[in-house]
Amino acid sequence: MNLFQSKPITIAHEIKGRVRLRSPLIGSPELDPDFFEAGLESIAGVRHVRLNSRAVSVVIEHDGQEATRASILAYLANLPQQSLQGRGQLRTLHSPLSLITRGGLTLSLLVLPKLFAAPVAVIFALPTLIEGVVTLWKRGVKVEVLDGSAVLFCLIRQDYFTAASIVFLLSTGEYLEAMSESKTNGLLKSLLKPQVEKIWIELDGRELEIPLEEARIGDRVICGAGELIPLDGEVVEGEASVNTSSITGESVPVHVHPGVQVLSGSVVENGRIVFVASHVGGETSMARIATFLEQSLSSQSESQRESDRLADRLVPVTFGLGLGLLAITRDLSKAAAVLTVDYSCVISLANPVTVRVAMFTAAKEGVLLKGAQAMDALSKIDTLIFDKTGTLTRGELVVTDLHGINGYDGETLLQLAAGAEEHYSHPVATSVVNAAQDRGLELPPTSQVDFIVAHGVSAYIHGKNVLVGSRHFIEEDECIPCGAVDEVAEQLQREGKSLLYVACEEHLVGVIGLRDELRTEAETVLGGLKSAGIKKIVILTGDAELTAKAIAAQLPAVDAVHWELKPEGKAAIVGQLQEDGHRVGFIGDGVNDAPALVSADVGICLPQGADLAKESAQVILLREDLECLLTARLVAMRSQQTMHQAFAAAIGLNSSFLFLATLGLVQPVAAALLHNLSTVGILSYAGIRGRAVPSQLPPATTNQEGQ
Repeated sequence: MNLFQSKPITIAHEIKGRVRLRSPLIGSPELDPDFFEAGLESIAGVRHVRLNSRAVSVVIEHDGQEATRASILAYLANLPQQSLQGRGQLRTLHSPLSLITRGGLTLSLLVLPKLFAAPVAVIFALPTLIEGVVTLWKRGVKVEVLDGSAVLFCLIRQDYFTAASIVFLLSTGEYLEAMSESKTNGLLKSLLKPQVEKIWIELDGRELEIPLEEARIGDRVICGAGELIPLDGEVVEGEASVNTSSITGESVPVHVHPGVQVLSGSVVENGRIVFVASHVGGETSMARIATFLEQSLSSQSESQRESDRLADRLVPVTFGLGLGLLAITRDLSKAAAVLTVDYSCVISLANPVTVRVAMFTAAKEGVLLKGAQAMDALSKIDTLIFDKTGTLTRGELVVTDLHGINGYDGETLLQLAAGAEEHYSHPVATSVVNAAQDRGLELPPTSQVDFIVAHGVSAYIHGKNVLVGSRHFIEEDECIPCGAVDEVAEQLQREGKSLLYVACEEHLVGVIGLRDELRTEAETVLGGLKSAGIKKIVILTGDAELTAKAIAAQLPAVDAVHWELKPEGKAAIVGQLQEDGHRVGFIGDGVNDAPALVSADVGICLPQGADLAKESAQVILLREDLECLLTARLVAMRSQQTMHQAFAAAIGLNSSFLFLATLGLVQPVAAALLHNLSTVGILSYAGIRGRAVPSQLPPATTNQEGQ
């Protein structure tokens, strides 16, 4: 839908590389300025976007190319619906030159005669007064009403310099706050790396340059040194050193070669590769990350919404105190001083600044958080559930044991199993086939292959029916006794190995042992999570009991393990823990994990997870390293600490200023100055603290209930 149809856009002014557009929609409170700017800045060739809600215009600086200009207009013609999810916030350009002019005008009132000073002060203060009246009429007692009242009281006292000074200090505070918020938003926007416009592909032995939007899955894409990898895919030719820092946060370039997956947004530093595109358009890694980041700029967590509600409740308190003081003392100066002290600015601004900086820090460390709510939820969970395969383990099964019976040796057993499993797309099947190929075994021809989901495979090899699968499949479904290998099976399970039973012509012929190695960092990370306030760690797996317990025994931080689970069973355990009062995080990577990822308070997915798992999760690790999870938890918890500290500082400092103003110990100008300086100081602290990567948290904060 073209959202500008009812509110058309026009080109107000244009020179090469710069265009100013106007539309009533830009000044609408429905528009989300952050999402709007982020979307434009993610267009290839766009350098900077400045939106001015009051002037209903936007200035876009770009590379001057006609294709970029066309992309800008095309984006505006099909503006995403998310752009109209604003919360009434307007964006005004604050110019330092305007501040200097206002400062000079304020100082002039010290020397101007009252005859001239009065109209100058009234005209200077008029926008603040009008905004206060309009706000009172439309929204009730808000901070604009406090500011307008303070200025009005000074004008009534004929203290024109003080009235102008308050207006000037308000403008200065707004300017500094806007710069702080703009810088914070800029951190997230800096992660929106633009795509290239054209790519080189290899077609029928020739190299052709085509527009990016014409790329198709299966295209052989060519990338050389210094070029941005435009699509996701698998390298089929050449070798290169690739910088993935914009995607995974990993600063060390990785070596890629045939068979290795590459992600869009990475940069080839040295070498030349040809890869087959696996994702195009909005399905690429970079496009998805850009979408999440754009949404993050406009999302609010429950903590932020609560802060906004509290800020709104405190404004009438200050207003009532100011009017009450005026009624008792008849002192306009004291009342004006009280009204210049406002809690709401810093309380409502500190949270988004803290969250967005923390999200930027997390992204640079290899963790993508889908909005402020994900950050909030990650900081508050007290229970973490791990799906074993692919999360705590590497998800790459290796054949470790071959035990044949009834005249079958290990190699023959493996040949049969690999032949039956050859055409089955499953990690276990892949491991068995790879093991046979590594041993140089020739796979026999198969026929009448039948896959029994979650159980096993039935196939005919040399005219004989071969069954490969779980004990349940072989013994209970197919009624073939498996007791002959009980002793071997129990020993293998004690060693943490998974079992694959093989039968031929209704007789068991052996069992194969496979092991999925734990990630090297798993034990350290789980211990770190316990230190970071996670009270309960649970493992879920479809493995047999002995295998599951053997894995859990290697991880001292694990509190519980559940085995032989189906997807619905995982979601049920998440629900049960939530009913018991736990805040639950679930980390998985498969399609079958999606129900649990959605059910949990926060779902976490690894980078190689299935698409459905990534869509279901609120947190995505961008590197195959569980250290990212611990870092994300620490960043999220410290963001909460920073918000609490900012809140305490805001309440403490402004209460002190309010007390001094009530006693008449500070004048209106001094009260306004103190208020604005404290606001800017608290916002700066929140921004600086959020950019540092925490290695650990103080002991006093790691075990607090409901972080």
